[in-house]
Amino acid sequence: MPRKGIIVIGNMAKPGVAEQIEALRPWFAQQADVLAVLPADGPLGPEADAAALCVVFGGDGTLLAAARMAAGRRLPLLGVNMGKLGFLADFNVEHMQKHFADILSGAIKPTERMMLDVCVSSCEKRRFCSPAANDVAISAGPPFRMIDLDVCQGDTQIAQYLGDGLVVSTPTGSTGYSMSAGGPIMEPTLDAMVITALAPHTLSLRPMVVRGDSRIRITASHVNAGTALIVDGQISSSLCSGDTVEINRSQTPALLIPHPGRQFYQTLSNKLRWGQSPHHPL
Repeated sequence: MPRKGIIVIGNMAKPGVAEQIEALRPWFAQQADVLAVLPADGPLGPEADAAALCVVFGGDGTLLAAARMAAGRRLPLLGVNMGKLGFLADFNVEHMQKHFADILSGAIKPTERMMLDVCVSSCEKRRFCSPAANDVAISAGPPFRMIDLDVCQGDTQIAQYLGDGLVVSTPTGSTGYSMSAGGPIMEPTLDAMVITALAPHTLSLRPMVVRGDSRIRITASHVNAGTALIVDGQISSSLCSGDTVEINRSQTPALLIPHPGRQFYQTLSNKLRWGQSPHHPL
């Protein structure tokens, strides 16, 4: 049986990541052909076409960056947590090694996670496009006055959002910025998006869940000089009044390797203290 190829991606700026990858090189070489070792801020090369797996060392942010790097490819991503939270990258090195053979053989199958494609048509005739794994946020920015956003689903207007901006999130990203702004927690394999307003200047505008195949169009009716569109909290583009932002479900989902010993609700409880009763000391 031919050996399978893997790619290793690491957040080399994070302490201990480069050293950990270097220490594991001989072990990886025994398990598979290591086609490339890449930093998380660079593009995937042609080696990715021959890879059966991508092992990502860092934290949740590194795994999101890797998901964007691999956008459009059905390349499974195995997140090894070298950060703090480890909500998405929930393998440690020991568990990765323990389950690696089953992952590589396909006995542990990846789960599909919806991704987004976002494009900005600018009033300055510039164009910004990017995939998004977690969310797309529009933030008011300096001089920090309220901004006015007109949001449509296809050709149907949803609402005027007057406030500090909004977040359009995938189910994977529903436990991130959207949740912090009051949005719902969604099961990560759902085919849906949630639109969450940031500090809306109204009592009636609440988070809304829409179909995954919705085409969301946001018109920046009136924004600030520093208003920005931010993808996964990592890359951004400026917005000006008159810009149009279009958000669609990507044709190809991200493929994330699940930890076989953990369930989504268990991770919510362990990492975010979700659903736990308050402790009342005697």
